Amino acid sequence: MQNPKKEMVAQLHNICALGDTAKLNVLLSHSSSLINETAENGWTALMYGARNGHFDVVKSLLEKGCDKSLVNKSRQTALDIAKFWGHKHIVNLLSNSKGGPIPHVLVNAEEEYENYFSSTFLDRRSDKRTGTDWLKAKQTQASSVYIVFSNLNPLVTLIEAKDGSKDPEIKLCRLQVEDVKEYLSKPDDAVLVFLGVEKQSSIHHSGEVNRDWGGQDDPLIAWFALNINDISTDQFKRKYEDCYFLQPPMTAFLQLTHKEAGVLAQARAVLAWHSRYRFCPTCGGATSIDEGGYKRTCLKEGCPSLKGVHNTSYPRVGKTIKQMQLFS
Repeated sequence: MQNPKKEMVAQLHNICALGDTAKLNVLLSHSSSLINETAENGWTALMYGARNGHFDVVKSLLEKGCDKSLVNKSRQTALDIAKFWGHKHIVNLLSNSKGGPIPHVLVNAEEEYENYFSSTFLDRRSDKRTGTDWLKAKQTQASSVYIVFSNLNPLVTLIEAKDGSKDPEIKLCRLQVEDVKEYLSKPDDAVLVFLGVEKQSSIHHSGEVNRDWGGQDDPLIAWFALNINDISTDQFKRKYEDCYFLQPPMTAFLQLTHKEAGVLAQARAVLAWHSRYRFCPTCGGATSIDEGGYKRTCLKEGCPSLKGVHNTSYPRVGKTIKQMQLFS
């Protein structure tokens, strides 16, 4: 039989992990005693909010009197967790809060980014790259998201501010399989890379990613990058009226949100590698794309690159490399 209290604690922790402040406030208005309850791993609601950098969730919990000195089974406080994951705005909030109303100077605190292009809302799920059947199923799933490039230039759209007070925002166009299926049927004319799955769709209240989903009906929302040479925006305008391929100079990338910028950096770095290494660096032979776009395998029998692990078969996608690819 399920324990009702444990279920409510699990719900509270999941809400904080996802950053849903509205649901958090509603739940605690009825069950305020749950605020410091821990999961089996010793994590509290505050720790889950701090782990994922949710400023409003952490702020609300502190104002409601949660105990920020509690430690989990790894002897970590919420502050330790925020420091480990690099959420400086949460570190600042936890370090300066003494309970009660949050000082005004902290209410509008903005997150600092050590590397603007290193954030992402995707779990890259490298374990899925070798799952050929899983990847094929996800490529045709209606919920999957495609970001499209033409000659490495991303398809973006302008979003008007709701109140009209700010300049339009640049956003990545998020397409579906119906928008790109004609290109997926021509692999020789396009390069497809698996970017990962949305973190929000795979978060479990225990703080661990659920790795047991199988088959094409699993709830993971997959993202792909698709580079097609020399196409126009005409066919995409029926869905995004103001869409266009962003052209150099690439300083316009800085107009994207930091999380979209991180997705763009990952996608463009891998696609740029494919554009430069179409042939085997070891023997010059033709290659095929494997492992979700993260490996090129030589098709020439007897090539030394087919024995053992060779760095010529894989892209380099570290932070510095990604930034070089973005602005090159």
